[in-house]
Amino acid sequence: MIRRIVSRPTGCFAVVVLALLVVLAAVSLLWTPQDPFRADPFRQWAAPSPAHWFGTDASGRDIASYLLAGTRTTLLVAVGSGVVASVVGIVLTAIGSLTTRWVREGTAVLLDILVAFPTLLTAMLLTAVFGGSLGIVVVSVGLSFGVTIARVARGEIRRIARSDYVVAARASGVGPLGVLTRHLVPNAAPLFTVQLSLAMATAVLAEAGLSYLGYGAGSDTASWGNLLADLQTYIGVHPWSATWPGAAIALVVAALSLLGDAVRDASDPRLTTGDRPSGDRDTGDRSSGDRDTGDRATGDRPSGDRPSGDRAADDRTVADDGTTTTPGVTA
Repeated sequence: MIRRIVSRPTGCFAVVVLALLVVLAAVSLLWTPQDPFRADPFRQWAAPSPAHWFGTDASGRDIASYLLAGTRTTLLVAVGSGVVASVVGIVLTAIGSLTTRWVREGTAVLLDILVAFPTLLTAMLLTAVFGGSLGIVVVSVGLSFGVTIARVARGEIRRIARSDYVVAARASGVGPLGVLTRHLVPNAAPLFTVQLSLAMATAVLAEAGLSYLGYGAGSDTASWGNLLADLQTYIGVHPWSATWPGAAIALVVAALSLLGDAVRDASDPRLTTGDRPSGDRDTGDRSSGDRDTGDRATGDRPSGDRPSGDRAADDRTVADDGTTTTPGVTA
């Protein structure tokens, strides 16, 4: 699976970017070029230099150090929202697929209602009620996208639940929880993985948007959205300063989205002709060969014609002395 993901250009790009994000987040725990929160009024809007790789902002803070510290927040939001979304999605999918008919229909109606609310709007409502914090952002985005995962995966789970091996497992005495963990979730794992990658990308974008609007992480937390909100005021004077957080957000969101596409392609090789198993090609070739053989066997011979062997037998005559002769052939 990993080899197939990395073999694709988009998958390789996604893996490299996300691996770099994890490494930078780990490095930021131990080292940053400067103190990301230290303001230096004598170095306001300093140009990029060896001392300040990406320059400084209006307060004199080092932009590179703040971005490096913000990778921890981005990674925490992405992973935390993915975990919450996966738990909520699996639970709602199990309720909507393995319970009685009335519960299934009620769950389906509830999912249709909840999925109508956009993720960012739901997160804004929850943060407005409970206050803006990183935990509220993670939970709100995870709950919102967990509903989407449950609605998308519900049909696939129900299809798998009607498979022969699942019916056999139930007949052998395996309970609903065992069927869910042993058969349904593993077989629907590619679908869940794709949806989780989209959930994590949405979480990063939502956190940046909420922080930009003032509903996300507090001012004491390094966040790319907070930095973008501070720099956008001066974008007309110092346009290069807002480029760094915007490019970082776009790069991570694109990597997570492309990772989902790569996982989908790698989990189903038949989506591309080059990855189709050789057995399928052999079967197709044999099938076409059988058709060609059948066509040659039937040929274009009219239905009323008899084989040439029968016509030859009719043309042969038996003489009075018992010898067989054929017209046009002399002994």
